[in-house]
Amino acid sequence: MSRLDDKDALARIQAATDYPLERTADGWVVGHFFDSRLASAYQPVFDLVERRIVGHAVYVRCGPAPREKSAASAALGVFALATDDPLLVRLDRLCRTVHALNYFERAPDSLALHLAVQARLLESVKDGHGRAFERVLDLIGVETSRVVIEIPPELNRDRRLFRHVTMNYRSRGYRIAFTHGGPADDWTAELGSLYPDIVRVSPTALRHANARNVADSAHRLGAVILASGVESEQDVTAAVRAGADLLQGHYLAEPGRNVAGVSKQALRWLQHQGCAW
Repeated sequence: MSRLDDKDALARIQAATDYPLERTADGWVVGHFFDSRLASAYQPVFDLVERRIVGHAVYVRCGPAPREKSAASAALGVFALATDDPLLVRLDRLCRTVHALNYFERAPDSLALHLAVQARLLESVKDGHGRAFERVLDLIGVETSRVVIEIPPELNRDRRLFRHVTMNYRSRGYRIAFTHGGPADDWTAELGSLYPDIVRVSPTALRHANARNVADSAHRLGAVILASGVESEQDVTAAVRAGADLLQGHYLAEPGRNVAGVSKQALRWLQHQGCAW
């Protein structure tokens, strides 16, 4: 597990920022935004080649919110409260800080944290993307290379902004993932040294005739294919046949508080297919 000292890590963050953070009785960090408490839920990312967990995607969970039907809908409600760009920036940075503290205090040093960012945030921050979060990571002694920034698919339509944001994050040592949405996104091959480290593709897209071409192109450019949203055995089969390297989705594991492993159901199926984790 990480060598971070819980109390010192939280104290360093609170001394350097005005983020409203709290450590609960069971040792987890939560953030406060208006009347909501923000927590973290992690979903494993599995490597089919190395046959092990290599990281986790993180989702914000919100509570208490008795009027909401689920933690996910409560989280969406919290982002709806960020009615202007400065408030959105503050909320996003608070979420990232909560996620980082909880993850890097528990995850082995070999694992990476996959963080999605809001398209509106990337558009409102004109320069220096990732700089504020880098300061947080510095305070807790974590390298930016252990963070994968997931560029939102909305930026695929804006080549200039995509390049600018990717250059900013890459210059600070973050790893980059983007979502391939089809032929319209094939221009990303033009990025050269800015080409993402990870290409996210949905199981539906992996069933298309050109899925293998997408994987082969990404591999030639030094990237790996992440099949995200895997919900069934059929999705896993489609991902493997299309040349995916990584898997993530509810079939393998539900998002949860702990840095969990693969479900027993998925483990049995993967072993039956010759993927002995």
